[in-house]
This record gives sequence, C-alpha cells and structure tokens, in this order.
Amino acid sequence: MDKLKWLRQMVDQNPNDSQGYFWLGKELADHHRWLEAVQTYSTGLSCCSDEALRNDIIHELTKASLQIQHTTMDASPSIIDNNDMAESAIVGDCIVTVTDMEQDNLDVIPDMQLENLKIKNLVPNFKVIDGDASKKNIKKINEKVTFADVAGLDDLKKTINLRIISPFYNKGLFAKFRKKVGGGVLLYGPPGCGKTYIAKATAGECKANFYPVHITDILDPYIGVSEQNLKAIFDKARFQKPSILFFDEVDTIGMSRSQTTSHVRGIIDTFLTEMEGVDTNNDEVLVMAATNTPWDVDSALKRPGRFDRLIFVAPPDEKARVQIFNLKLKGRFVENIDTTLLASKTQFFSGADIANVVEIATENVLEEILLSGNERPINTDDLVMALQELQPSTLDWLRTAKNYVKYANQSGLYNDVEKYLRTYARYI
Repeated sequence: MDKLKWLRQMVDQNPNDSQGYFWLGKELADHHRWLEAVQTYSTGLSCCSDEALRNDIIHELTKASLQIQHTTMDASPSIIDNNDMAESAIVGDCIVTVTDMEQDNLDVIPDMQLENLKIKNLVPNFKVIDGDASKKNIKKINEKVTFADVAGLDDLKKTINLRIISPFYNKGLFAKFRKKVGGGVLLYGPPGCGKTYIAKATAGECKANFYPVHITDILDPYIGVSEQNLKAIFDKARFQKPSILFFDEVDTIGMSRSQTTSHVRGIIDTFLTEMEGVDTNNDEVLVMAATNTPWDVDSALKRPGRFDRLIFVAPPDEKARVQIFNLKLKGRFVENIDTTLLASKTQFFSGADIANVVEIATENVLEEILLSGNERPINTDDLVMALQELQPSTLDWLRTAKNYVKYANQSGLYNDVEKYLRTYARYI
C-alpha cells in the first residue's frame, strides 16, 4: 500500500492523533508537497498535548513554511534583512516569527541552518475589522405586568381589552371576520399619567413578547444606518411573534415630515413602510406608541392601517388616585392616612404628581426629625401640607389640547379629549 495513503487512513481513523499528523506531514514534505505538509502540521499542532512532540511539529512546520516562502520569492529577495532582525514566515493562516536566520537563496535550506532557527511566536495572520456602524439591539422585557398592577383607568382597560387583547385570544373568531391580530395603537395624553405602564401591562395581558424601543436604539450619525436599525427592530418582532413593540415619545421619530430635515425624513419614511408597506406583514405584531403631543405626529402615521387607534389616557379619576396614594405609601413609616381625603384634593393630578406629593411630605418629615430628634410617622396633615406647594402638571397640557380640539379636530381623532374637556370645562 502507498505510504501516503496508509498515513492518511491512520489520521482519518484517529483525528486527534498528533503523532500521525506529524509523520503524514513528514511524508508530504519528502514529496515536496509543502502546502499540504503545512496544513497537516497545523492540524497536528492544534491537538498536540505532548511538549516534545509539539516542538518537533513546530520545527518541521517552520521548515515547510520557509520552503513555501522561498519558492514564492523573486530571484533577489532574502528571507530576512541584513541586520538579522526577527522576520515572519507565513504558515497557512498563521505567522511564525523566527530569529537568527542566515540569508540563503538555495532551493533547499540545509538542516544545519534550520537547527539555528528559534521559534519566537505563533500569531494569527488575519484580524477582523469592525465596520463603523454601531450595533443596536433591543432587549425583551421579561418582567410581567398586568392590569391588576395598574391603578384605576378602568375605562381605558376595557377599551384596550376589546380592541387589543381580545384579538390575541380569539384569533379564530377574528379571522372569520377577516379582522387581523395586531396593528398599531397610539396612546396620548398628559405626561405622567401611565401611558408607558399601561402599554407594559397590555403586553402582560396578551402574554406577548414586549420590546420597548428607545430613540437611542434607532438614531445613528451615519447615513442610512438609522433606517436599517428601525427595519431590524421590526424584523425581530415579526420573527418572535406574538410580540408588542412600544415606541415611547414616538413624536421624536415620527413627527410631521414638513417640519423635519432630510435625514429624519428617511427614518419617518421607513417607519411608515414598516408599519404598512407593500412587502410588510405585521400580523400578530402589535405596535404601540405613546406621545404627549399627538398633533406633532405625522398624519400618515395616524391614518387607518398604521396607528389607526388613538386612545386618550386621561389623568386618573378619584378612585384611581386613592389606589395610587395607597401604592406610593406602601412600605413607608405612615400612620392613619386618609387617602380618600387626599384623592378629593388632587383633581387633575397625574400619577407622577401624586408620587411627588408623597416624596415632598416624606422629605419634610425627615427634616423635622433630624432637627428635633423626635421620630414620628408620616400622617395625613403632612401630605395635605405638601399639596399646598404643588399644582397639577396636567393642566398646561389640557389647555393646549383644548385649542387643538377646537381648531384641528375635523377628522375626529381627538373626540375622546373633547369629551373629557367638555366634562371638566369649568375647572380648566
């Protein structure tokens, strides 16, 4: 049997036998098949644990690699420079750095010269260079929040349950009526009223993957990368459906195109295409967004087929404010808090406003304790006193919305706000 063939069979049967690779490489080198020898030595080196054998393989590997280098040189070049500085021989995908090599242009390098070679390093002959584009990635939120964790907003919960959650649980029924599952929902209202939290709770009720998207996940200084980031976010949601994408402060990337630069306009155009385009399918992907300024969102985004459902998130009613006070006071050192009284005194206060009331009352009590040295719990009077320092932050928004409802509601998008304002017109 041919010796080469026999050695190949041996290493095929024992792929981790470094000794076999060594002798196969030697045989290949004897036949002047230098490249195959280098590849064989490299394979044997990768699985070699014996130090002596490792040194022998490296020695033979260097001989074979120098033969490859020498045969690819021009007539004049030398293997190293005249100063005997360290040089590198190419070995497959590696560089073997050697020292003390004498210049020689012979076809075959004598063994006595190779014995003087000292292997200095074995390093990769390639490296991966990252592109300039930064890598964006959105993270799935694993924490589950349901409507039970949201104080008040009963009417809003009913609306969301009917228009958003029911399609996820009754796909067959909705398919019978050719009503798709998913779509777009835009939550709008004064700041601090729980738009973000209700979106998170909606995902929990749907048992869907929830992906919050931030402006930093999309924007990039390089032309075209922002659009790619936005498309990648939608592609990930489609791949892991059912899922909910949530864009907070959506007006930052979806504002009216007449008010934007050409760079931002490209992002908006991509957003429109991903929401509903010729080749997009967002079935079982619910796109939710929140904004304090729905009138600044591009009108094409608010048309049917994209954000076709606009839901007004009003300031919490009195019942909800009682629950919010209870939640914010839970776990604090308090005594006999009349949350019903506090709720009656905080009309138009948002959830964030109520949290601020509790924080200010707590700070006042702590200051008193530090000055007097007498420790006491927070009581109702402390919270009422804190209320005197604050005004509801939602009033400015409601007054602004009043003008938009009056002069820019021809399409009826803001009928919910109009109804709310009509109910509380005398207080605003």
